[in-house]
Amino acid sequence: MLLAAIVVLALTRAEIVQRMRAPVVTQSDGMVKVYADCPEDMRREYQGPVAGFVADTVDTLYRSLAMKPLRFESPGLIVHVGDVRTNVSDVVSRVSTNGARVVTRIYLKSPGYADIGRLRVEVARAFYRSVKGQEISPAAASKALRRADPRLRISDERARLESWLATGGFGDEDEKADVQKRDEEALALMRKILEPGVPSRRDVITFASRLFIYPRTFDEKFVGGSDCVSFRDAVKLARKDPRVRFLAFFKANELPVWGGGRGDGLRDAADAYVEFLRELAKFEKGEDELLRMLDEADERLKAVFSSVK
Repeated sequence: MLLAAIVVLALTRAEIVQRMRAPVVTQSDGMVKVYADCPEDMRREYQGPVAGFVADTVDTLYRSLAMKPLRFESPGLIVHVGDVRTNVSDVVSRVSTNGARVVTRIYLKSPGYADIGRLRVEVARAFYRSVKGQEISPAAASKALRRADPRLRISDERARLESWLATGGFGDEDEKADVQKRDEEALALMRKILEPGVPSRRDVITFASRLFIYPRTFDEKFVGGSDCVSFRDAVKLARKDPRVRFLAFFKANELPVWGGGRGDGLRDAADAYVEFLRELAKFEKGEDELLRMLDEADERLKAVFSSVK
């Protein structure tokens, strides 16, 4: 209180009146109000962007929960834009209750230097208090924000898949009881189109791993004793083992699943392999022509691989 009194005394009467008359920005159907406890030039620079940032975060959380935005007669989140111009990154959050009503106040002492990550987390916590009636930790809020952001969610899913591929499981040794469930989740992630129209390096590698022909059962062998042949070896083997042609037909129906929806390049490569496999199944073209078709498909796939991160 003493500090507040000192600050007030340091302001001129005109400055006090100007701050009291400063408009309040209301967002998110009344849930959010943003006050500018600062000079007019700072209010013009920061109040609108801060309000927009907070509202975007709230709207994103609503969408992630498939919820229709609620209307608030009084705010559940109040943000105060401070007047400090130096590099103070503090984001201070205070929670008060009045019966069943919970109000979160967030203070940005220096709006130009505030910790944006911390602000998003505190906004998410305020959202869960006001909208869901739940108190969540900063860690839980961070997870909710990552799930709500498509880019971060995709990044997390890709990292999760890579972890499984690298370690053979998502969890540590204490979680091996769930290994079957986790394996199923990983296989589902491998099939899932995480980012429509945009292939990842893993998408291309996964697609390339499907460019083999296998017998119908694990204990079955091709002529020569192999239990797996590449498409290139299949061209020569097809003359000796008719099963190769039969299996090539079914492989042609499988590949579009792994190549579709992940960008034009991977789809075009998949189409080229499908055309090759169908010709291999018919076996009306000579080996040289079949290999030429396979070379063209390989070049398309190499081009996609060189273009992804």
